[in-house]
Amino acid sequence: MSLPTRAVRRRAAGLLGALTAVVATWTVAAPAAQADDMRSRQWYLDAMKADELWKVSTGKGVTVAVLDNGVDSSMVELRGKVLPGRDFYNDKGKDGLANGEDTTPHGTNMALTIAGSGAGGGVKGIAPDAKILPLKVADALGSYDLADYGGRALRYAADNGAKVVNISMAGVEFEESIAKWQEAVDYALAKGVLIFAGSGNDGDGGVLYPAATPGVVAVGALDAKGKITKFSSYGSHLALAAPGVEVPGRCSKNKNRYCAFEGTSYATAITSGTAALIWSAHPDWTANQVLRVMLETAGHNGPVPSKYIGYGSVRPAQVLLEGKGNPGDPDVNPLLAARASQSPAPSASQASPSPDNTGASGTSPTTDPGTPAKTGSTAGAEESGLPLWAVAASAVAVVAVLGVVVTVVVRRRASTDA
Repeated sequence: MSLPTRAVRRRAAGLLGALTAVVATWTVAAPAAQADDMRSRQWYLDAMKADELWKVSTGKGVTVAVLDNGVDSSMVELRGKVLPGRDFYNDKGKDGLANGEDTTPHGTNMALTIAGSGAGGGVKGIAPDAKILPLKVADALGSYDLADYGGRALRYAADNGAKVVNISMAGVEFEESIAKWQEAVDYALAKGVLIFAGSGNDGDGGVLYPAATPGVVAVGALDAKGKITKFSSYGSHLALAAPGVEVPGRCSKNKNRYCAFEGTSYATAITSGTAALIWSAHPDWTANQVLRVMLETAGHNGPVPSKYIGYGSVRPAQVLLEGKGNPGDPDVNPLLAARASQSPAPSASQASPSPDNTGASGTSPTTDPGTPAKTGSTAGAEESGLPLWAVAASAVAVVAVLGVVVTVVVRRRASTDA
């Protein structure tokens, strides 16, 4: 018998513990003839030296599975990039699209952030030639079951060619669900898959899943200065961090417009795309080796791992342009090995960071990125990403009903498009 559906804590795009409306930093119509309109707003691509990276690798040959609320392949930037997916939420078989019932394009925006082509002046993904495998595990309201829908989708991804799995979701789980989900994670790891998940947008040290699962690479969000954002959840399980503010995506209620978003959802998508870039350039590497070089070359300032940024911010330029990072043992997962030995995963050289080994752009920030920003962005989205991730920050109610139905209701917040 499958486990009951749960509504879980999810947020994207800048709800920083406030009940006030989150104002858009910008909202624009989808450009028709403005060739680089969205690209000019994608500050993180410049910070990560994307134009130079794409001369070396574009993610070609790598499939990224997006476990989310569906992906709309009709978006101009995604045409020809989305593989036939599967709807696990509705059990409709091979149908990975939003099916019209999901009005919030969260999964679509994850796909754009990872592999958008930039066509029509739209969003350019960090790995524009990667393929997207859409696996629907949630609806527009945020209902999903990690162990059931998520577990089946993860196994499907591992069995159907995905090298990287992006899970831009975070929530509270029960022990029995965690145990069943762990089995699916172990299965995917044995198949050589890299799994990235957002740490959550509660801005505290609460343990959220799937990011806290051993074997899953937990990702936090950085601002444009390389500082961890105030909304990025943290803990000892954090492994990496990536830009997670002012990221363009399709607006929820008007998909003909672009809105600015923030959240660990977007940081996770950028990290997944980074893995695709590195793997495409080194197709003979295993998942363990790709992860190891990502950890070794991550930007940080201070001792690692940090509970806020893990081993630091992702820096693919260090690997692809400068040839740094030792792939090491192909059969040893660096994070699981570190967890077993309670020792740092990457090389010991990270214990003595140099001034240029910090920040999202590889430049030294004025303050240590391993602590929350004191003046984090309180805007950056015209909405909280989508109702799927949106919650009100004033209360958390957990209701347990004995029997086969268990529902977790937690802080939720409606969102609006400008």
